[in-house]
Amino acid sequence: METLTSIINLSLLASMVRISTPLILASLGGLYSERGGVINIALEGIMLSGAFTAAAVTALYHNPWIGLIAAAGAGLAVSFIHAVASIRFRANQVVVGAAINILFLGVPPLMSGALFQSTGSTPQLPREQTLPDWNIPLIGQVPVLNQLFSGHKPIVFFALAMVPVTYYVLFRTRFGLRLRAVGENPEAADTAGISVERMRYAGVLLSGLLAGIGGAYLSIGQNSLFTRNMTAGRGFIALAALIFGKWHPVGAFLACLFFGGAEAISIRMQGVVAIPVQFIQIIPYVLTLVVLAGFIGRATPPRAIGQPYVKEK
Repeated sequence: METLTSIINLSLLASMVRISTPLILASLGGLYSERGGVINIALEGIMLSGAFTAAAVTALYHNPWIGLIAAAGAGLAVSFIHAVASIRFRANQVVVGAAINILFLGVPPLMSGALFQSTGSTPQLPREQTLPDWNIPLIGQVPVLNQLFSGHKPIVFFALAMVPVTYYVLFRTRFGLRLRAVGENPEAADTAGISVERMRYAGVLLSGLLAGIGGAYLSIGQNSLFTRNMTAGRGFIALAALIFGKWHPVGAFLACLFFGGAEAISIRMQGVVAIPVQFIQIIPYVLTLVVLAGFIGRATPPRAIGQPYVKEK
């Protein structure tokens, strides 16, 4: 009982929120892309590009906010490559995403070696060059909420705010209606005067923007440097959360909390229970496989997802 209490408490929930942050941003980003009909398994590579760019630019210019903006730009640039290949040239979207993931396993170490003479990691950033901790006065006065939400990085609050924002954009705005129409029936959307290509570009670019910021959180928020392959499969976990959440922002958010909670528990269990660390560390990945195996057949994706659109002449 004492062991269980030492693992599950309010600090675990706060840790779950922090760990879930990059998953939430990447999953919501993937939601925009896939609701528009473009499969985006490149989330892992986009997060890596954002993580490296944030750490490298911060190390060079000594300002984490410049690094964060640069990470968002890197995410946009990589997603633009994905969009051009998938939408303009109608390449296989899964192959394009896989190629981007493989590419960004190698590009960051190469750039790190050129800039910092180290392929393993970027320089360690001093504390003042990482994103600050934010304490919100009203929340700080409430005991339980104070423990859960105070002292987080600004990207954490941004990720939480993006859940209702994404819901509103997708289901309460003309842009969201058009994006969903393009993902469900591009022929009908085109007939109604909606540019299928333009909407799909917008969805993929939004996915890159959010995933790039999620990657930046790992390097200048959660840590103080970039290390090789530091995303460690989070892009694929975010994709699994998107499927588990049935391509809905609230469902994806809850799924990300589920996976983040699993990782938080696995971290807490190390040294507390008599189980080899290696078995504890694989818990989030095993859960990802179980979710994909059990729910991918039940979830109904947008009907036109993965299908290039050719405008009839």
